[in-house]
Amino acid sequence: METQDLDLEQDAAQDAAEGVEEKIPETGEDFRMAEEMIKAGLIYGHKKSKTNPKFKPYIYITRNGIEIIDVTQTLPALNSAVEFLSGILKNKGSVLIVATQPAAKEAATNLAKKFNFSIINDRWIGGLLTNFKVISKRIDYFKKNQEDMAKGEFEKYTKKERVMINRKIEKMRKMFSGLEDLNKLPDLVFIVDFSIKGHNTALREAMRLNIPVMAIIDSDDNPDFADYPIPANDHAKTSIDWLIRKIEEQSVING
Repeated sequence: METQDLDLEQDAAQDAAEGVEEKIPETGEDFRMAEEMIKAGLIYGHKKSKTNPKFKPYIYITRNGIEIIDVTQTLPALNSAVEFLSGILKNKGSVLIVATQPAAKEAATNLAKKFNFSIINDRWIGGLLTNFKVISKRIDYFKKNQEDMAKGEFEKYTKKERVMINRKIEKMRKMFSGLEDLNKLPDLVFIVDFSIKGHNTALREAMRLNIPVMAIIDSDDNPDFADYPIPANDHAKTSIDWLIRKIEEQSVING
């Protein structure tokens, strides 16, 4: 990142911090959390020219052409989302995470493993939700192939045939890995930035089926599309890592 860009971010962070100090008592837990959010970069939105009009209530200030997100609104939104997620965990419900961008993959995958959530972290499968009956059969076929491979069922084939079988399984693994336990439509879809190609399709499919959506959204997104929108920087790893870590921590406490 160029020195000028760093200076812009430092100026923006200072403005945001001053605004937080005015809105929250310095001795409160919310103030400490707000400071953490600022340091993690949750405040940085996109350029003003990309701002979705519906997102404007979440913008604190525009600094050097960049939207600065009001993190005093992020915290209650996060708490509301975690409360709903915790209810699903208590009822043994299922969650599908959609996070295919590099900045989100690691944290989202760890969250999925922690709670045994299903996850799409490579590419959205068109019709996964709206055509679930068909897609689920393909997932079952993938699982059976994995089991057969582990049992040595393919050893009876020629070397050339085994190479072709392995290629087919690897192709399915890239598509279906993370969905092995998705035996029914999810009770919640958690999307990290639904403006990304594929993520937007996931959003539309969930909305069509009235599946609740929890999403980390940025200034270029429409918060009305999510049942539980979390306004924050959705394109930086530090921001996404902080949010998912808090989701994990609070879900453990409440779940």
